Amino acid sequence: MPDHLRPTLFLSHGSPMMALEPGAAGLFLHRLGPRMNEIWGKPKAFVVVSPHTATMAPVVLGASRHETVHDFGGFPEALYHVRYDTAGEPDVARRVAELMAGLPGGCRWLDRGGLDHGIWTLLMHLHPAGDVPVVPLSLTPRATPQQLMQQGQALQALRAENVQIIGSGSLTHNLRRFFESPEPVDADEDDDCLAFREWVREKTEAGDWDALFHYRSRAPYATEMHPTDEHWLPFYLAAGAACNPGEATPNVARRIHSGVTHGHLAMDGYVFASSSEALEGLV
Repeated sequence: MPDHLRPTLFLSHGSPMMALEPGAAGLFLHRLGPRMNEIWGKPKAFVVVSPHTATMAPVVLGASRHETVHDFGGFPEALYHVRYDTAGEPDVARRVAELMAGLPGGCRWLDRGGLDHGIWTLLMHLHPAGDVPVVPLSLTPRATPQQLMQQGQALQALRAENVQIIGSGSLTHNLRRFFESPEPVDADEDDDCLAFREWVREKTEAGDWDALFHYRSRAPYATEMHPTDEHWLPFYLAAGAACNPGEATPNVARRIHSGVTHGHLAMDGYVFASSSEALEGLV
């Protein structure tokens, strides 16, 4: 049986259209959520860090209620009517701020609410019932991968408190390329996207965190796949949260979903855990 500590997740949210056109990634999430609930039970709360809520220093939103924020433009009218309004969990938000208090800049607790699309487009597929409170944690996009790992490490204790930690981002994210050279959603994968994705999988599953921390200089086509870091950084926070106390990196990391849309927008998902036994029945 898996241990009692919930694994942490990095999930790619892709385009906001995932809400209306879930595709393979959405179907994967529809399977993943119930399976995790079977193994670990329904979580007390989701703590989600998303690049679309970004601040200079960490901020956790502690409102008792969160409304759906449609933080985008130019999409079909139907998308703006999709809602995933949920309860917040002020006590868990205060716990997040308490655990991160010792980090440079600490973590500010705010009595404010709102779910950006990097949060709700994932959760509406991962947990459609919408009956688990959500705690948004801001991303600090100027932080290094090592600093994001440290932020995650500060949250380790939440796993034993039945809180599900999720880093929401994108395995690749080059919107300029997307708009300048649009490809159909089902286009064949571009060679540079495949090379980057497989490098990430290889280094992650081998536990080569030194390479992953320095991905910009070591990964093939890193600049092409991530002109800026913000959609990639949540990967490191999610990984850090799965570290055992006193350990610098997670013991186990696995790719649990592989997929690409529009030729180069990767939708891969990863799980991080304390041990291989923790993932029995999940991967």
